[in-house]
Amino acid sequence: MITTILFDLDGTLLPVDMNIFIKEYLKGLNTKFKDYFEPNELSKLVLECTKKMILSTDKDKTNSEVFFENFYTKTTNAQEVLTPIFEDFYKNDFLKLKGLTNENKSIQESVRVLRDKGYELVVATNPVFPRKAITNRIEWAGFNEEDFSFITSFENMHFCKPNREYYKEILDYIGKNPKECIMVGNDVEEDMVAKEIGVQTFLIEDNIIKRGNNLSNVDHKGSYQDFYNFVMNLPKRG
Repeated sequence: MITTILFDLDGTLLPVDMNIFIKEYLKGLNTKFKDYFEPNELSKLVLECTKKMILSTDKDKTNSEVFFENFYTKTTNAQEVLTPIFEDFYKNDFLKLKGLTNENKSIQESVRVLRDKGYELVVATNPVFPRKAITNRIEWAGFNEEDFSFITSFENMHFCKPNREYYKEILDYIGKNPKECIMVGNDVEEDMVAKEIGVQTFLIEDNIIKRGNNLSNVDHKGSYQDFYNFVMNLPKRG
């Protein structure tokens, strides 16, 4: 029996063009740290360390630890100098990116209905951002972090999408069996891979990302409105 719905964030709960978003995000970082790095030096370093984080299979290191261990081996700037600047960036400068995102009434209503029906909800975003940057985007999408029982971030996760261990780790955190869960996302390769550990999947096609034509991991698919109709047909729990 389904008890839990896992949601991707960017492109699912939060409609956004991630190519534009990441470009502006990196531009903002370069500006914030212009006194410490050459033009575009920081953005290149961030991308390099993010790739290391995504590829990491070290279950003993959080994504944050992997990122910063790599980061501080590539710069002579002291961690105690840069950390407060990073924190200020995510507290203030990051908020300027809100204008690049949108809200979607159908997904908002779907979440409300699922909560009313007693389902446990999880934000299963790729944990390559700090918690603050993720909760900001949850709010931009029209939700509260309290709407969700668990939110992935680079502080609490040890794997990234599309590694299947990422999904196993979420289920370990929330104490759920794969057969109890549905993963909802817009990325065929990163989100639908959850099917390979036994989780049902629903592909949101409005902002679809796919790198090929293989849809074998897709159990259900459709628009935001189709997902709302799907949710309306789910039984009430309890």
